[in-house]
Amino acid sequence: MDHTLHQRLNESELTDAGLSGATIYGPGDESVGMLSHLHGTGAGAEAIIDVGGFLGIGAKPVAIRVSEIDFIRSETGAVHGVICHNKEALMALPEHHH
Repeated sequence: MDHTLHQRLNESELTDAGLSGATIYGPGDESVGMLSHLHGTGAGAEAIIDVGGFLGIGAKPVAIRVSEIDFIRSETGAVHGVICHNKEALMALPEHHH
C-alpha cells in the first residue's frame, strides 16, 4: 500500500469516535488487527487493538500507545493505522482486560 498520498491525522483527530474500527497495518503492510476503542484521548491514549480471530470472534485485545501508531487517512477518507509490530509481536503482548 502506498501511503505517500495519505494525510496524517493531527492530535485533535485522535478520538475514539474517529479511530474505532480502523484497520491496523504492520511493517509489511499486512493487516495485523482492528482498533476496538481508545482509553483516553490524543497521543497519550491507549489504543485497544483486536488481533487475530475472524470478524472479531476469538480476537485477542492488546493495548498499544496511540503515539506508537501512525494514523493516516486515505484518498477515500478511510482512516487506518500503521505500526512497527507484526501480528506475532502483537499476539505476544499481554491480553488487555476491560
